[in-house]
Formats: sequence, C-alpha cells, structure tokens
Amino acid sequence: MTVLPMPTPASPPDPHAVRLLLQQARLSMHWQPIVELATRTIIGHEGLVRTPPGCAWRSPDLLFAAARREGCTLELEHACLRLALAACGQAGIGRLFVNLSAEALAALAEEALPQPCPRHEGLPLAGVVIELTEHERVHDLAPVQQALARWRAAGATLALDDFGDGRSSLRLWSELRPEWVKIDKYFVRDVQRSSDKLKTIRALQQLADTFGSQLIAEGVEHPDELLVLRDLGLPYAQGYLFGRPQAALADALPEAVQRTLQARHIVVLPQDRHIANRGLTAQSLLIEAPALPQTASHAQVAELFHLHPDLESVALLDDQQRPVGLIARHTLQELSLSQLYFRELYGRRPALIHANTQPLCVEVHTPIEQLTQVLTSPDQRYLREGFILTENGRYRGLGTSEQLVRRVTEARIEAARHANPLTALPGNVPLTMHIERLLDHGEPFIACYADLNHFKAFNDHYGYWRGDEMIRLLAQCLTAACDTRLDFLGHVGGDDFVLLMQSSDWQERIERAILTFNEQAKRLYDEGARAAGGIWAEDRHGVQRFHPLTTLAVGVVRVQPGTYHQAEAVASAAALAKHHAKQSAQGLYLLEPSPAASAAAAAPVVAVTAAAWAATLLPVSPCQ
Repeated sequence: MTVLPMPTPASPPDPHAVRLLLQQARLSMHWQPIVELATRTIIGHEGLVRTPPGCAWRSPDLLFAAARREGCTLELEHACLRLALAACGQAGIGRLFVNLSAEALAALAEEALPQPCPRHEGLPLAGVVIELTEHERVHDLAPVQQALARWRAAGATLALDDFGDGRSSLRLWSELRPEWVKIDKYFVRDVQRSSDKLKTIRALQQLADTFGSQLIAEGVEHPDELLVLRDLGLPYAQGYLFGRPQAALADALPEAVQRTLQARHIVVLPQDRHIANRGLTAQSLLIEAPALPQTASHAQVAELFHLHPDLESVALLDDQQRPVGLIARHTLQELSLSQLYFRELYGRRPALIHANTQPLCVEVHTPIEQLTQVLTSPDQRYLREGFILTENGRYRGLGTSEQLVRRVTEARIEAARHANPLTALPGNVPLTMHIERLLDHGEPFIACYADLNHFKAFNDHYGYWRGDEMIRLLAQCLTAACDTRLDFLGHVGGDDFVLLMQSSDWQERIERAILTFNEQAKRLYDEGARAAGGIWAEDRHGVQRFHPLTTLAVGVVRVQPGTYHQAEAVASAAALAKHHAKQSAQGLYLLEPSPAASAAAAAPVVAVTAAAWAATLLPVSPCQ
C-alpha cells in the first residue's frame, strides 16, 4: 500500500503585496493644491496615491519600490491614473495633475484613452495634466511623442516634473514642448538665502519664455520663499505652505498665506558674496565622444549609437580630422520610423547624406560668454543636436546644449555679482536694480547715503590696511542695522554706502549704527590720537591741519510713491542729503523734497543742485 505524502498547506498571500492591493482596490488618492500667485487662487490639484492604514508601504516611494520588486510598476501606475481620472469633473478640483513615467505613458500609446467621469464636460480629457516623472534617461522619445499626441488631441496637457534634479533633461523640454514645467524643490528651498538658486530660477524663466511653458515652483514651505517667488514673477507654486496632501480637496488658501501674498513690501533678494571668476572657455563643455569618417554608412552610425547609449550625436570627419557633418540619434530614429525599408535602402549608403553638413563648430578656447548666441539662435538644431568642439580646426569632441545652459548660467552668475571686493556687499548694478524694483512697486521706502567724516586723513595717516579695517567696521555696523528681509545695503565704493530701507523703525536703526560706529572707530586710532580727539594730517590741498576722529554721516530721503521715477533721481537726492549730513553735528539729516523738486526729479534728465534743495532740508536728530 502506497502512502501518499500530505499536501503542503498553501502559504497565505502577503497582505502587503502590491498586486493584492491592486486586486482589492485598496489604494486611494490624496490631493495637494497648486496655486496661482498673482490671483491667490487654487487652480488645480495633484493626485498622489496613498495606501490603506496599516500597510507596510507608508509612502509612494516605498510603494513603487515594492512594485518594482514584484514587477508590476506599470500596473500600479495605470491604476493610479484611473483613480485620479475618476475625480475629473469633481467640483473644486480645477486642473488635475496626474503622475506617469515615460514608460507608462508610452505603454498607453496603442490603448484606448481612459474616460474620466461621465459628468465631465467638453473634451474627454480637458483639464488633465500628465505629469511626466522620469527617473532614468529617456532614450527613445518616439513612443512617448506618439502617446502624447493622442492625449493632447483629447484635451490633456503635459508637465515635466522635478526639473533640475539631475534626472530631468533639457532635451525633453526642447522636444516634448511641455505646457508646464515644475521646478525641483531643491531650487526653491531657502531661495531667499541663495543667490545661486535665485539665478537658476531666473535662467529657467528665460527658458520657459523660449519654449512657451508655464513654471510651477515645487516644495514651497516657508513664507520667505514664497515672497521671493512672488517678486520674481513665478506664476504658480505648490508645497506644504499651501496645504499638505489630503483626502479632501482644498477650497481656499490658508489665511497666513493670503496675508503673505498681500504684503506690500518688496523682498530683498539674496546677493552674491564673491568676485567673478574669469577665463571660462568652451573647453569646460568638452565631451570626448567618438567620431566616424565622412564615408561611414548609416549602419555604422547606428552601431556606434548602440555601443554608446548616452551619445546623442556623431561627428563625421574628413581625412584631416576636420568636421564635415553632424548626425543626431533622433534624425536616424525618425528616418527609420518614417521611411519603409530604410535600413535595406540606406544601411550601406553614406550617413553624410542625412547629416547636418553645416554644424556649429566651436574652438575650445572660445570664451563661454560668446556662446550665448547658440541659446538665442533661431536654428533649434543646436539645442537638439549639440555642437562640435575643435582645436585649430581639428575635432576634439562634442558639446551639448544642456552643458552650455549650465555653464552660461554659472558664468553669468559670476559676472553678475558686482560685489565690492572689500566687503562683498552689492555694488552699483544690484543697488540700481533694487531701487528700480522699489519704484516700480509703488510703495514708500527710505533711501540713506552713508559716508565717513575725516576718513581720508585717517587713511593717509595710518595706511590703507587700517583704512580697509575701518571700512569693514562700517559695513558691519550698517549690516547689523538692517532687517535682511526688508532692508538692502549696498557698497558703492570707498567709504560710501547706500541703504534702501522698508523697516518702520528705520530711524532707530540708523541712529544705533551711527552711535555704534562712532564708538568702535575710536579703537582704530592710537592712544595719543584718541586722547587728543583726532590727528594732524594734510588735507586735500596739502595743508597740515587737525582732523577730528572719524565719524559716520547719513543722509536720508523719504521716497513716496510718484515722487521719483528713476533710480538716478533717488541716488542724486540721497547724495545731496549726505552732503548736508556731513556738515551736521548730529550726523543724520532728512531731505524732504518740495513739490517743485519732485517734479524736477521726475524728469528724464536729473540735475539736482544743493541750492535747489537747501530750503527743504530738515535736520533729523531727532527726526521730524
């Protein structure tokens, strides 16, 4: 008698398996608002998947990592898409942002488009924004573009997610032409403290204008970040400050956010603190890419692309190693897709017949700034194909538009610093720009011109090294007097400083700076000079005379809306106020322009004389 083995009991299914969650329809969507800053309204929501309570995958990242292990990532993405689209037409949802990878989008190319809620009016997918999330480089855009064409025909639009995080591509922006681009939260976080992030956002604004896209700043968590984005003119934003993802749709902005956006003051933008580096050339863009002879066939080019997946273009060279053509990967792909039997007909024929025979060739020693014409050129091939780098006319390698944008941005960041080399404070150019921002905004502010009395005698007597020490002391005292969110401090040269203040207690701040500096400046003199109250030194005419200890003088102009229309007019009035402050025993003067003087300041050419303003000069110790 044969004894059969007992069957092994089947193990219970893993309750946390992603496939089981999909089968049981246990996933749900939470919604995070997207805000239009100018109107302070919610224009849409992003749908974000959530797992049921008690699930081991507590975040979308953990859920998708589990799906990759189970091999069901596409099923999960499509399930999230269906969940999100089920909310279409729901009151208050606005535009619906739905995440899809390029692979998941391409997989839908041949399938019937999903139908949203039957109550949805207009085109089937009007108001839906496909948010392309890409964690690896997209090598073949054809299926993605094919799927996008069908979605757009049905009314949907495209957004690029997390642009700038290192995984996104300028090539995707150029070729897919998204209606929306979401700036990665890295560039938004603490933007009020980082001039580099500020410059990057401005560069992205220029690209958005070029490609016709709308920018959305992601990851906004602090009011100071929001104020910078508002003043930069960013149209849309998203982040915890406006609302965390939740099951219910957001119907209005939090009151604190409303107050922040309604604030009338102009935020002080972060300034660069270093002097520009020079000498950056196209050498920094060099990619040592393989090339082929001008006789190379289409099949040889295709084989080279296959061996080098990251290569987007191939240079074709003559027997002297001089470039005669450039053929792009996408060109070969488009030809293969559009022409039947392309490989059989053209495989052995020279690739030069389909190459760009007038490629952009750049010598490696060319300054980066001279390459900005590439970015503004009407020939968009440079953005897609890149360009060839040569040395003495011979091939050295390739350059890409992505590298060029990055290097040009970095070079312009350096060139735009205009910081004083001694104090690293902003100089004339950023100072003028901030005055113009304040005038354009139409809010009152205080313009102060600070200068030192008897500084030349001190500098001549003790030498430049101690003179520099006194200027740095002045910079420290004025910096301490400023509210960095409201007050702008610039160093226009020598011992001349300008403050543009929106602080309501500006007078107390300036008086404190004067007292602090006057006291601490005494320590820079020798003991004998301190006891005598000054030093003997030559004046500007070479005559020996007694010079009192160096003190601070500050001229003040109260700038009201409509009083001045040009930065030069404000600067002229502040300089005049400083002139009288230096003659004052108190060291602080307020200049109140008369109506006639205000009209003169509004003229295109500003000519202000001390006599014209003398009658309107008021001492401000104490201020009136």
